[in-house]
Amino acid sequence: MTTISHYRDAHFDGVDALWREAFPNDPPYNRAELAIPAKLAVQPELFLVAEDEERVVGTAMAGYDGHRGWLYAVAVRGSHRGRKIAAALIREAEARLAALGCTKVNLQVRADNDVVVNLYASLGYEIEPRISMGKRL
Repeated sequence: MTTISHYRDAHFDGVDALWREAFPNDPPYNRAELAIPAKLAVQPELFLVAEDEERVVGTAMAGYDGHRGWLYAVAVRGSHRGRKIAAALIREAEARLAALGCTKVNLQVRADNDVVVNLYASLGYEIEPRISMGKRL
């Protein structure tokens, strides 16, 4: 049975392994050793972990700036895909964001990741005509 809770230090190794599996080409600044402490400094209750028999099998990070909510690092182990774990993590993140007063959630997906685009579409997310821009500080 899969359970969802907020991140705890004991989850670090499992999250690190999951992210290396799910995001093998991510740049170094997205690695667990940098991303996790940064998230724990801001809204740590929005960092969710799914466990199956005490093994980390999924994650979702969310953030809320008072205007929009965001979803990040939604990932599920390959061995556990197809069990609706990602949907459960997303719904829990949405519920926590809504409790903070958030009325809209944004996210970014790589354009060629049709499986993930279809997952979000099945949960009510729509492709919006926007250009995503970013700048590393």
